[in-house]
Amino acid sequence: MNTNMAVCIAVIAKENYPLYIRSVPTQNELKFHYTVHTSLDVVEEKISAVGKALGDQRELYLGLLYPTEDYKVYGYVTNSKVKFVIVVDSSNTSLRDNEIRSMFRKLHNSFTDVMCNPFHNPGDTIQSKPSAAGGSAVHSTLRLTPLMVA
Repeated sequence: MNTNMAVCIAVIAKENYPLYIRSVPTQNELKFHYTVHTSLDVVEEKISAVGKALGDQRELYLGLLYPTEDYKVYGYVTNSKVKFVIVVDSSNTSLRDNEIRSMFRKLHNSFTDVMCNPFHNPGDTIQSKPSAAGGSAVHSTLRLTPLMVA
């Protein structure tokens, strides 16, 4: 069984450009860029549908956006319209909806920490450098293998 919960995580800006996309394994990176990009249409549909139904009181977690043969794509949107996308392996049947929600909450908290960093310029891509303790906060939060970022 795959020990990774997520095979790809992405943080997408309000204007729909990627702030952060990392995947494991890295040889599938282009495939995951495509998967994340195509999921944005579903995210926009869900945001507009939920927004019309509930006004300003909306759930940040969008749930399963769409399944593919190999992966399941989940979405989350912040109040400032920043979108988070997590791709998990379809073979991971033990992963429950509340665990996905928890991963998104942790990712949102990590994102908030990055935005509160006085040395980070909002709108710039997020460069997550692995720490000496064995990985970046984002990757350890989502149980991804630490990736080296230039």
